[in-house]
Amino acid sequence: MKSRQERIESLLRKDFSPQYLEVFNESDQHSGPGFETHFRVRLISSFFESRSLVERHRLVYKSLQAELDAGLHALSLEVFSTNEEAKFQKSPPCAHKN
Repeated sequence: MKSRQERIESLLRKDFSPQYLEVFNESDQHSGPGFETHFRVRLISSFFESRSLVERHRLVYKSLQAELDAGLHALSLEVFSTNEEAKFQKSPPCAHKN
């Protein structure tokens, strides 16, 4: 049986064919270990071109409706089009120099 995180990743890959996708289970910060109720998603997809942020969020929520109905409690979204990829940084540049 797949975990909720695996199901979320699978649904988002199917519906948005992302160029980049990360799904973070942050449930341990809220409900405690072993729960799958709080997730953060980072997603870059050409599917979001010419769509407002509100529309993007609605589309992701629609894609994950079955998970929301089954107990997914909180979903934090960072969604970008491929044209906006420059706005998204996986990690900040290192300021430490030897």
